[in-house]
Amino acid sequence: MTANEDQEMELEALRSIYEGDECFKEISPVSFQFRIGDLEDTKAFILDITWPESYPDTAPQISLGAFFNNRISAETKQLILSKLEEQVEINLGTAMMYTLFEWAKENQETLMENHKPLVTAVTLTTSSEVMTPTSTAKKKEKKEQLTKAQKRRIINRTDNKGELPRGWNWVDVIKHVSDKQLDQNKLLTNS
Repeated sequence: MTANEDQEMELEALRSIYEGDECFKEISPVSFQFRIGDLEDTKAFILDITWPESYPDTAPQISLGAFFNNRISAETKQLILSKLEEQVEINLGTAMMYTLFEWAKENQETLMENHKPLVTAVTLTTSSEVMTPTSTAKKKEKKEQLTKAQKRRIINRTDNKGELPRGWNWVDVIKHVSDKQLDQNKLLTNS
């Protein structure tokens, strides 16, 4: 059998074995992701595996570069990859994806025993904390300056709470409605 025929047979087997399994994801016919562990598990990780053209006669490319793995230290990643490489060497020349996935699931605790999750600090700040003194000075400069007469007119139009009184724009609304009514009457008389 050629390498492509072996790949097609293994791909078909993987699809039937992992159909509906949320841990398995086929990125392309030669590229796969497999999550070892539950999403909530701090010791879970995702394997990215890509087949070269001559797979299974040559080793697949295994990576832990998925964003999901960012909390895993470089030392732990290196340990996982080296142990998986040993399994690849043992199974070279045969279809090994299922074997690798199952071996990783069975040995997850051993692979992750020295794992201490990397914590990236995320600090929430308010917009006032983000502003620097120079940026607040620029904001003040851009503020529109009102004259005393403009301020007086605004105060005279509003109540003691700074709100416009009820019906302040009714004259404009009534004028608009009456203009529309006149336009409709003109249309009716012209037709």
